Amino acid sequence: MSDFLWVEKYRPKTIDHCILPPDVKSTFKSFVEQGEIPNLLLSGTAGVGKTTIAKALCNELGADFYVINGSDEGRFLDTVRNQAKNFAATVSLTATAKHKVLIIDEADNTTPDVQLLLRASIEEFQKNCRFIFTCNFKNKIIEPLHSRTTVVEFNVRGKTKQQLAAAFFDRCKGILVAEDVTFSDRVVAEVIQKYFPDFRRTLNELQRYASTGSIDTGILAALGDANVNTLVESLKAKRFNDVKKWVQQNLDSDPVSIMRKLYDNASSLMTGPSIAAAVLIIAEYQYKSAFVVDQEINLLACLTQLMLECEFK
Repeated sequence: MSDFLWVEKYRPKTIDHCILPPDVKSTFKSFVEQGEIPNLLLSGTAGVGKTTIAKALCNELGADFYVINGSDEGRFLDTVRNQAKNFAATVSLTATAKHKVLIIDEADNTTPDVQLLLRASIEEFQKNCRFIFTCNFKNKIIEPLHSRTTVVEFNVRGKTKQQLAAAFFDRCKGILVAEDVTFSDRVVAEVIQKYFPDFRRTLNELQRYASTGSIDTGILAALGDANVNTLVESLKAKRFNDVKKWVQQNLDSDPVSIMRKLYDNASSLMTGPSIAAAVLIIAEYQYKSAFVVDQEINLLACLTQLMLECEFK
């Protein structure tokens, strides 16, 4: 199955091969140079490569590692108490690294009680095992774990975002060539633009489109922008529940692109003074979208403020 899924088949095995912000990559390279893995808390949006870099670090240092998924809370406690503790407590006879590594994936999906158990495990097995936690929202991780780990944030914005998108575009083209899939550069670029920086989602979508044998302009309709006509009618009538429903139905669309579309059409949608107000509102929420925890709530907040403060024609 792992050979079938591109995200697994082409998962980078080394730090150099990972597509990451330069400061994050240099941090992990320094761990390799030191030959030591500290307890880590890796924070960033879904699909940016947190688990991949954790595995690559272990591979480069020759460390045994064990991955537990925090989203499976029903079995998580038993796994930690049994398999994980057995793994952490024993000494590896084959690995070359000083410590074993326990990777807790999606740790922000665990409860504070479970995280307290993990804190105790860090202290109990500190001589033999290191812990790497990954999370989308670091504010959901209790402070005792923050203080016991080195926090690395995977922030993708500004010029770095453009550079990483370009690198990922080249990587995707290489994968498509290796898989013997014909493609249009323009369409691949649009897929990346829609889902970036979620590398995992991008590759999964490319593999889905590639099932037809080619990735060409025929799939552009599926990538099209959300239709905002219904949204504008709801904003004009000040129907908040309809606006919220529209946002939920268009979660796959890029929130920044939706804001841009409203900005581009502001002069035809709103009266004079409202256009200026809309520009300020859209600019504020586009800026916030670079680092907010929940993009859905941020977009809905933007639309709500437009609905309350702007007059539509």
